[in-house]
Amino acid sequence: MNKKMIISGIAIATLVLFSIIWFGLYNVAANDKHYALTLSLLEMVRDRSIKVRAEDIEIPELDDPQQIKAGAVNYAQMCSGCHLAPGMSPTELHQGLYPQPPNFSQPRHSHHTSADLFWVIKNGIKMTGMPAWSPAHTDQQIWQMVAFIEQLDDISVEQYRQLTTPTDESGTTKHDSEHGVHSH
Repeated sequence: MNKKMIISGIAIATLVLFSIIWFGLYNVAANDKHYALTLSLLEMVRDRSIKVRAEDIEIPELDDPQQIKAGAVNYAQMCSGCHLAPGMSPTELHQGLYPQPPNFSQPRHSHHTSADLFWVIKNGIKMTGMPAWSPAHTDQQIWQMVAFIEQLDDISVEQYRQLTTPTDESGTTKHDSEHGVHSH
């Protein structure tokens, strides 16, 4: 192949790509699903990006009941609208997102590690609706959510209610209506 053919090929590919963008030929609507090949490629890019960035994260102990409870309260307030909870029907938000967020209350066959979950919660994922929670939450709070999420598919509806009911320092239950907690 000579240099002139390579340059011509690049110019044609650039022109085609520019035309697709300029004329709006690619539909960005969330209810217009990706082609199978496109979806596979995007999932591979996402999964590899997470794995590479999470591989050096040190995972703390995640089995402390107080840590799990704190993570449960944050999960109920911040995550359940998209990722659902035990006994919770799919929300409009969950149903309307594409790609659809995982339902963490269902048995998972995830290949994501604790470090992967931490990285995703902390940094978010572009163009998925998954926000980066790090601007408003500490690493400790994010690890609490990871600790809870890792237990979530084994938690009953009643256990979820108990874990997500806020308590004060003495362990006394606070009433949701008094404290503005949005419960599900």
